[in-house]
Amino acid sequence: MSELLASDLITPDAGETPLLSLPSVSILKAAPMTRLSLRCREAAQKEAGTAFGASLPLSPLSNSTSAKRAALWMGPDEWTLLAPEEDLRAVFDGIEEKLSTHPHALVDISNRSEAIIISGDKAAWLLNTGVFIDFSLEVFPVGTVTRTLFHKSPVMIWRTGADTFVVEAWVSFMDYVAGQLVQSATELEAA
Repeated sequence: MSELLASDLITPDAGETPLLSLPSVSILKAAPMTRLSLRCREAAQKEAGTAFGASLPLSPLSNSTSAKRAALWMGPDEWTLLAPEEDLRAVFDGIEEKLSTHPHALVDISNRSEAIIISGDKAAWLLNTGVFIDFSLEVFPVGTVTRTLFHKSPVMIWRTGADTFVVEAWVSFMDYVAGQLVQSATELEAA
């Protein structure tokens, strides 16, 4: 996954002030976007990808992108689909139409989750204050996506660049996640 494609789709929310801005790490709220949860069987995967505009990744921890589209692997038959906010109706209806003869579940989860963008040379260090995953580029390369826990909150982490991560959490957990990250950054600032 190239950094260009991620920056094309996941952008800072221009109406929000940075949650954190240090020389070594920053946290920005991402602009709202279309988020769909898709579950389907193997027979429908190719058609779903065609309708969405990006193929569905079939390998664990992976993603597939095209211009203004990202499909993130969440499980053997589950994907999170990301697109610009204004494309919700067209994307949803297009997939529903293409999969009308296949058993599937397509749910609009756009209002369920929020995303933040963590970037800088200490971004992985900051995430490791609440996640016990090896974020080295050799183990967690650009493009890797996973669901995990940040302290006690379920999150999705997607590495979109060498020093850039997108962290998604349910809206009800995001203040907690962002607050823990900002609090941990005070340790970084003191170090």
